[in-house]
Amino acid sequence: MFDAVDAAIHRSVFERWVVGLVVCLVLVVWDVSQRDQPPSEARAAWVVPQEMSDTKAWVNDGQGLIPMPANTPAAHASSLVAMPKGSSSVLSAFWFAGARESAPDVQIVASQFDRATRQWSEATFVVNRDDMAAQLGFGVRRLGNPVVWADAQGRIHLFVVATGLGGWAAARIVHLRQRDPLSDLDIKAFEVLRPLPLSWLWNTSFLVRAAPMALQDGGMVLPVHFELGIKYPVALRFDASGDFQGMVRMSRRTHVLQPTLLPMSDVHWLALMRDQRPNGKVTAVETRDGGRSWVDLPDLHLDNPDASVAGLAVAPGQMFLAHNSSPHSRTTLDLSRSSSGVSWTLMQRLAHGETPAEFSYPAVTWAEGHLWTSYTDRRQQIAWQRFAKPKTSP
Repeated sequence: MFDAVDAAIHRSVFERWVVGLVVCLVLVVWDVSQRDQPPSEARAAWVVPQEMSDTKAWVNDGQGLIPMPANTPAAHASSLVAMPKGSSSVLSAFWFAGARESAPDVQIVASQFDRATRQWSEATFVVNRDDMAAQLGFGVRRLGNPVVWADAQGRIHLFVVATGLGGWAAARIVHLRQRDPLSDLDIKAFEVLRPLPLSWLWNTSFLVRAAPMALQDGGMVLPVHFELGIKYPVALRFDASGDFQGMVRMSRRTHVLQPTLLPMSDVHWLALMRDQRPNGKVTAVETRDGGRSWVDLPDLHLDNPDASVAGLAVAPGQMFLAHNSSPHSRTTLDLSRSSSGVSWTLMQRLAHGETPAEFSYPAVTWAEGHLWTSYTDRRQQIAWQRFAKPKTSP
């Protein structure tokens, strides 16, 4: 009798395991089916349509520190966006700030460079974890990197790293959107749309860092990376309204992250990446079919001390890259230029200091005929610099 009871118990446990496994498989298949597949070939849009002249003559014509919120000692991971026509600002900067990285009080901060005053506005908190959690319907433990994009209607979109239980490897990318185009940037300006649907594991283990690349149809490609044990880059596609269209893995490597995109032509793009290996170099992949498939390339001859890079292609053959050039530290930050995307020449040393000084996580954009950069200054503030070509006499 007891043998029969034991057998029945074992059968019951086994059946529950089988049912549980079937349910999990069904959920995975359903989740994957809900996520759009990589869309068709896309075409990159140039920042400057016509070919630019030689970049060697470019000069620094502005620099400083972006204002910080009062009583906020730490800042990191800035993102820049050129503002649409009709805005009172040339561009906007977003970053995260608080007591320290990963602190509960970290919020997303914004400041704008005013067209009339030629000054940065006072820093404003625009996203906090409590409001985000209330809109999502579940808890948010901490906030991290923000990345900003302006859609075809002039609305600003924010893609923000947010964690629940666990560290950064358990983070989601939460998509927020400005309620009204050209409205003031404040805590009420942004609504949470959703976490991006990137993983069957509750959409976790994906993070964002580098700026999106504009497309000719008004949409964009957002480079992100997976980070749970292994690390690899992923390209996300969005349409002109900011609706998610699909995703594709960009590399078979498992030690690269934080890709930045550089179009070589309409459909031929490079992605340069942070390398986590000791004595790492800036790593590279390419697509020749508008983002449908990607191939690993040999490493560049640029040292990478496990640090984020930021690139911008403003016209064919006119590319810029902000990167840490010290082999083992983030004490030196350079701005380099290239016509090929493979060979790079130093254009300007942005910052340099002695250990433990850190100048890192750069951002690069084009606005009002200038090349703008921002970066973390000693984990305490966000610094900025602006470059222009000298005016020639008639």
